[in-house]
Amino acid sequence: MRVQTGSISFILLVLSTPVFPQGGAAQAPSATARSRAVQRLEEYRRSRLPVLLNDFGELGRYRDANAHIAPPAPGENRVVFLGDSITDGWALQQYFPGKPYLNRGIGGQTTPQMLIRFREDVINLQPKIVMILAGTNDIAGNTGPMSLDEIEANYANMAELARAHNIRVVFSSVTPVNNYTAAAADFFPLRPPEKILVLNDWLKKYCAENGLQYLDYFSAMIDDKGLLRRDLSSDGLHPNPAAYKVMAPLAESAISKSLSAGLR
Repeated sequence: MRVQTGSISFILLVLSTPVFPQGGAAQAPSATARSRAVQRLEEYRRSRLPVLLNDFGELGRYRDANAHIAPPAPGENRVVFLGDSITDGWALQQYFPGKPYLNRGIGGQTTPQMLIRFREDVINLQPKIVMILAGTNDIAGNTGPMSLDEIEANYANMAELARAHNIRVVFSSVTPVNNYTAAAADFFPLRPPEKILVLNDWLKKYCAENGLQYLDYFSAMIDDKGLLRRDLSSDGLHPNPAAYKVMAPLAESAISKSLSAGLR
């Protein structure tokens, strides 16, 4: 229904070729691997219960920092990077020195959590642009099972809130995953590449239809099997410094395009 013809072909390619830790072709995770990953996810969710029950959106994470941020100076092109651990671990001042970019990533978060804190961590900071990189933890079920329709609705809600406050939106693709290392066993079985492809197709289409910028990290980070390049991550999910070096110029280009395009 949402999948374009080219994506269907790519999905079939990903599903029909095996992937082994030492190379070779791709295969879906075994039932045992998925069961173990689900068990680890349940353990993670139990460990997070105090936070989720008392501050589901984790509004407390940046409360003090936000209170000390002055309004943008005249002509300042402030950008807020909103996301999960992929954003949280990104040292923005190292990759964008001197730029008025604010990191509002929180490890493990899903789009409903980001939606809850969207006013405090985005709108109230008065950025020109919000860069949203999310979705991978929604697919994994970090805060419970979610359908693609539910994930898409949260993206749309954030975009509409931003537009109402004259904030330009850049939707980043969900980044790819791989199963090339033992550490990837915690993440890969819960993030089927075909679901990532479908969600990215929707994000790209939504941006085109609503005058937003689509930032395609995915295409720049995959190998010939359609999985995250081995040299870009040690655990098959989280970017390493080499990956952030790939991502940074793409983000800067999307910011420039968004500023040039203006609001719609």
